[in-house]
Amino acid sequence: MAGSAPETTGVSGELSAFYEQDLEFGSCVGRAPTAVEEPSFVDPFECAWMDVPLDYDEPDGATAQIGVMRLPARGDASERIGSLVLNPGGPGGSGMLQAATASVGLKDTPIAQRFDVVGFDPRGVGASTPTIDCFTDAERDRGEDRTTLLGTSGEWDEADTRALTDKCARGSGGEDVLTAVGTRDVARDMDVLREVLGEEQLTFAGQSYGTRLGAVYAEMFPAHVRAMVLDGAMDPNKGTADRRLELHSGFQRSFDLMAASCVAQPDCPLGTDPAEATEVFQELFQPLIDNPVPAGDGRIADFHQATGGVMAGLYYAEVWPEIIEGIAQVKNEGRGDKLLAISDAFATRAANGEWNNQLDANFAINCNDEQRRTPDEEAELRREIMEVSPFIDTGRSVAGVSRDACESWPVEPTLGIPYATDVDDVPETLIISITGDPVTPYEGGQSLAESLGGTLLTVHGERHTVAQAGINECVNAIVADYLIDLETPNEGQTCSL
Repeated sequence: MAGSAPETTGVSGELSAFYEQDLEFGSCVGRAPTAVEEPSFVDPFECAWMDVPLDYDEPDGATAQIGVMRLPARGDASERIGSLVLNPGGPGGSGMLQAATASVGLKDTPIAQRFDVVGFDPRGVGASTPTIDCFTDAERDRGEDRTTLLGTSGEWDEADTRALTDKCARGSGGEDVLTAVGTRDVARDMDVLREVLGEEQLTFAGQSYGTRLGAVYAEMFPAHVRAMVLDGAMDPNKGTADRRLELHSGFQRSFDLMAASCVAQPDCPLGTDPAEATEVFQELFQPLIDNPVPAGDGRIADFHQATGGVMAGLYYAEVWPEIIEGIAQVKNEGRGDKLLAISDAFATRAANGEWNNQLDANFAINCNDEQRRTPDEEAELRREIMEVSPFIDTGRSVAGVSRDACESWPVEPTLGIPYATDVDDVPETLIISITGDPVTPYEGGQSLAESLGGTLLTVHGERHTVAQAGINECVNAIVADYLIDLETPNEGQTCSL
């Protein structure tokens, strides 16, 4: 299948045409796939499309086209080091959008002077084709885009998961597309990209899921790595269920901290006692299961959508005041506009109601990567999730409605977990882990650093990822020293947000 491990030395004759292609960079204007991307598809960014096999085991078969965006190095040409390839995470995030975003965050750092900043949309994502497409914009606006149920509505059986897979296949161009978007497929594309950019070795910065992509690339192509900054690390040794429990435990921790900041203010919608904030939240939000509230432009916010807005905001401590305003709006006005606005920004919905395909791609990529569970195992996991993260507890049983949404996927997972364990002969990597990261716990960075033999930079703070945002001078300086001069920080060196 497309996810099988490649040869790591040399390129076969059948693949040489892909490795030897010339990228034709030109203006990005008018080439954005949706209105979400249009503000980023502007000059001086340059765009190109790279051909790769849809299935690397059948290089003479169907192809995919990978969208690539580049901002050339801003400094003297004689000091240019090469290309810095980015991945924003997700999975399903647009690397082309990330190139535009990171270029702003990094513009005052020497990184932007010495490197071309390059982002690519992984296969199935954004401007790359074929594109994963499971739900229409209208279905997303109505909240009908669920890939699982948490006991909040209806039933969820094997026929439903089969119908979901069939729906994604129809929208995306067939089952062969669904089975070709795993992380190992993307890692192989990244090696083609390295070559066609003219780089003997890859310089890479990945955040969140991008740390998985980077680790898998290092496992598959260790000799092709120059440097890697892996920020907000996914633990390569943790299984899917354990990692999801850690994720939701982290969300509850951040919710509790947010609630504590709220109750210290007058008129906090979560009351005056932080110990009771979760219960107050449940009383406000569980009724939305049966009685959604209006949320503007004909939209509604039900339990799933409203709590999704809260969780999206918990990624970053600076968004906590917006969450509190959104909760207050539900309580005082019976409306969910503000929480949906947080969710829309996170999921990249344009003001005109057009969504990019990040969420669809996220589902498909995870189906190709993650471990699967029986219905009983899924129900037990959901019960455990609500125990560790009671603010999202529906108050209803999950028995009979919880199934793994990927159970009807046309291929078994191709990633393999654990992955990237005891990788040999890879150059020194820089792993960044934030102590209060609600999404990828600090311990995951420790685990990844051990697996890759890399250096861990501890950052004290409350947010998810930091390096590509360019918001912290301490982190900026360490990342620049590493990427430019391959100098890692001293053991035990830390930064604070």
